[in-house]
Amino acid sequence: MILVSSCLAGHEVRYNGTHCLSEKIGALLRDGRAAAVCPELMGGFSTPREPAEIQGGSGEDVLDGAARVVDRAGLDVTALYLAGAYKTLEQARAVGADTVILKENSPSCGSSAIYDGHFNGMKIPGSGVTAALLRRHGIRVLSEEEMQEWDGASCAQG
Repeated sequence: MILVSSCLAGHEVRYNGTHCLSEKIGALLRDGRAAAVCPELMGGFSTPREPAEIQGGSGEDVLDGAARVVDRAGLDVTALYLAGAYKTLEQARAVGADTVILKENSPSCGSSAIYDGHFNGMKIPGSGVTAALLRRHGIRVLSEEEMQEWDGASCAQG
């Protein structure tokens, strides 16, 4: 079993109430080889919500207490992002997931790129909070772009 971002599964859970449906992920869900999660909703957010970005580093830095997640209105929402990350880790463990496919660029789910913290549309290398936490616990994290090249071998086992 793998976990996938709910927005990639077609659920309208992104900050602006939209989704980013991936047909390949839809097929994994229909075949019962994947389950959908939204770390932000699991952390206590609702949809829609203010967009947020990591300020002062990446998801790794947030986990270490050296950076924070702030929404566009200036509210520190770090605690909600941390709560969602840990609940996603619990869910991954509960279903025995060794791979998680997350939405790139998100302050929660970004696996190789996130926004730079200035709400200017610029991206920097780095992981979101959930992606960083999952990796710290030995779970493979892929973006929707990376999963297009992935053979899905671990899906066949669960």
